[in-house]
Amino acid sequence: MDYIKGITFGAFAGEGEFEKKQAYDSLDKLIEGTGANYIVLVPNGLQDTPQSQEIDYISPANLSDSELIKMIEYIHSRGLKVALKPTVNCKNGTWRAHICFFDKDVPCEPKWSIWFKAYTDFQIHYAKIAQKYNVDMFIAGCEMVQSEHRETEWRNVISEVRKVYYGPVTYNTDKYQEDNVNWWDCVDYICSSGYYPINDWDTQLDRIERVVKKYNKPFFFAEAGCKSTIGSKNIPNDWTIQGNSSVEEQAEWYKEMFDAVNKRNFINGFFLWDWSIKLYPDKKASTDKGYDIYNKPAEKIVKAFYASK
Repeated sequence: MDYIKGITFGAFAGEGEFEKKQAYDSLDKLIEGTGANYIVLVPNGLQDTPQSQEIDYISPANLSDSELIKMIEYIHSRGLKVALKPTVNCKNGTWRAHICFFDKDVPCEPKWSIWFKAYTDFQIHYAKIAQKYNVDMFIAGCEMVQSEHRETEWRNVISEVRKVYYGPVTYNTDKYQEDNVNWWDCVDYICSSGYYPINDWDTQLDRIERVVKKYNKPFFFAEAGCKSTIGSKNIPNDWTIQGNSSVEEQAEWYKEMFDAVNKRNFINGFFLWDWSIKLYPDKKASTDKGYDIYNKPAEKIVKAFYASK
């Protein structure tokens, strides 16, 4: 596979947000500032709690199909590839990794069987759009840690997606979970979220490489990033971390990650997290504490790394 020089753009955008001029202006700055060749878009599915069985993806909390399609077409017109990653979240704020039900169906209790039916419908809706509008990759979910042992159901999700979408299909597992998924053989690529502490990359890449060799599949990081907040380089997955801003620490983390990756030949790229629709003013970049890299030192590091691939 070609090296993925990707960025996640406008994740979990609400209705109308992709219709605004600022979204296209932001995307243009992403392309210019990073040298990316691939964009991943993340439609939002919402369930009330981790034990809810219904998934809503047509509410104002999510993009309309028409604006999503328009953005896909614009990205293609700019010469970049597009991946779709429909992702479930919980309205009560619980991280989706904690969505879970009893392993055996119990009367009067929420059930995996009902939830997976709703989840499959959610994925199929976007897989049809992906096929019709020539999306280059479909990622059938993200960081659903407590569900990943349900191998039969996940194989069925992938199988149903393949009935309507004929491009490459994969699944984004979470950090530290690469060797806990037993159904990598049914997807085209192995991918995960690469939020590893700055001093732990070599250890984790050793572990991931063993998984890649076992399944003999291409591997890439479907997410990776670090906030520009003091302390984030040691726990980059913690989006709630508090502290002063530090664009230098974010840049240090990116440099260490890329240095570690450059020593390996099994990693086929990144979808970095993330690039916002509405960018902060240039003069406020040095005080921004988020994952965004726009106009920060990390942006130049990313562009140089992507240019080298």
